[in-house]
Amino acid sequence: MYVVGLTGGIASGKTTISDIFSSLGAAVIDTDVVSRSLLEPKQKGFHKVVEKVGKSILLDNGEIDRRALRQLIFSDEKLKHWLESILHPIILTECREQIDLTESSPYVILVVPLLFESDFKSLVDRVLAVDCSKEIQLKRLTARDEISVDFAERIISQQISNEDRINRADDIILNNGEESELITQVNKLHQLYSLRSDPGLG
Repeated sequence: MYVVGLTGGIASGKTTISDIFSSLGAAVIDTDVVSRSLLEPKQKGFHKVVEKVGKSILLDNGEIDRRALRQLIFSDEKLKHWLESILHPIILTECREQIDLTESSPYVILVVPLLFESDFKSLVDRVLAVDCSKEIQLKRLTARDEISVDFAERIISQQISNEDRINRADDIILNNGEESELITQVNKLHQLYSLRSDPGLG
């Protein structure tokens, strides 16, 4: 199966882009979705986080307060690295299994925010990076997560630079404008990936 790794900074538009690819028939595996499932009650990640951080991280319904957890990990670099060391190997295995089970789609879009900072690059044949201005990124992030500009900038600063990301990618999507422009860019890449995934045509 031909796998394209979709990466980009937080709030750059990865979900919107992967949804468009999905509408064109591509299979989409999102590591953020897999990660969230691992933090559900009774899952391995859930118990490890509660054991590490304490029950104060839990909501009244017994689930992890994800907003509070995000505040903690982006304020404590050691905690952030600890959580990644716990979750990333499990997510990697789960993604590999999901890719192996994908048969009906022409190719797979694997959404990985930390693609270049992790071992997930070993799963992909090609890398697609989302590019957008920091101003737009900050606007989207503060509105989406209802956080301050200072905290949003702290989160962004802990990821590799956008310039570094796009310099290392095979393909780039610019996501500063209208959705119609985004659809046009995705359609062109869909044609390319469909050809690449077909040994007889690529």
